This record gives sequence, structure tokens and C-alpha cells, in this order.
Amino acid sequence: MEFVPARDVDELVRFVTAEEWPFHRNPKPDPSEIRSSADTFWITEDGARIGLIRLLDLDDVDDGGNPLFDLRVTAAARGRGVGEAAVRWLTAHIFTNYDTNRIEATTREDNHAMRRVLDKTGYVQEAHYREAWPASDRVYDSVGYAILRRDWQGRA
Repeated sequence: MEFVPARDVDELVRFVTAEEWPFHRNPKPDPSEIRSSADTFWITEDGARIGLIRLLDLDDVDDGGNPLFDLRVTAAARGRGVGEAAVRWLTAHIFTNYDTNRIEATTREDNHAMRRVLDKTGYVQEAHYREAWPASDRVYDSVGYAILRRDWQGRA
């Protein structure tokens, strides 16, 4: 599996709008939202794009802010360890290239696969936000996780 910078914005828009992302705040994002993305990396396998990682709030790190990330794995590639590999990679990438002490992640309460990935990769559940994730069918609870640099260094 490789993590390749996404430089072609049009291809990024095609990829994200090609399917629905049920556990994201906006399962069908507008192309203009995608075009304004921060640092984005493709997740590839045998040359095929099977997912993407967007690193968010990196500009805030210098002011003491904490980066977040958006991880999307195509339906066909789920359940094969792609998410875990991606979170391990992005955690190392952020702690290696940015001066931050923590990385945050938030997911929907019913996204059990992502919650398992976060647990397996050293992220600690720190919060449970009631009715904080609006979706088309209802409002879900949101669960907040984080990993500290020292936690990551202890696992590496």
C-alpha cells in the first residue's frame, strides 16, 4: 500500500463524488468543498486508488492547535486493514513532519470499524458528544479520540 500526494484536484473530486460515504458528516460532498481541501494523499494498492487521507487544520499547529484528519476507504477495499495502515501512516507522517503534541479524530458512534482502528493504533477515546453528528436520517452521537506524541513514540 502506498500513500501518494493528491495533486490532481479534478481526479480527487471524481473519486470523492463517485460513491457515498455513510459515516462522514456529509456523505455526498459538494465538489467545491473537495477543491478547498488541505493536504490530501491517495491510498493506492497495485496502482489503484482505494482511499484517501485529508490532513486538516495543519495551519493551526503553529498556534497550538491540533490537526485532524479525514479518512475515506472505498467500499470494495474495506475490511482488509487499509484503515489501520492509513491511520498508522498518517500519525507517523504528522508527528514526523509537524511540531504538534497531539492529533485528534472524531467519528460517528456507530462507525465501529473506525473506532476499532483508532483503538488499535493507539488513539484514546476522550469524549462522547451526544447528538453532535447530524445525518440525513437522524442526529448521531460523536466520539472523540486523540493520540499524544509520547504515546506514539512509546508504540513506534
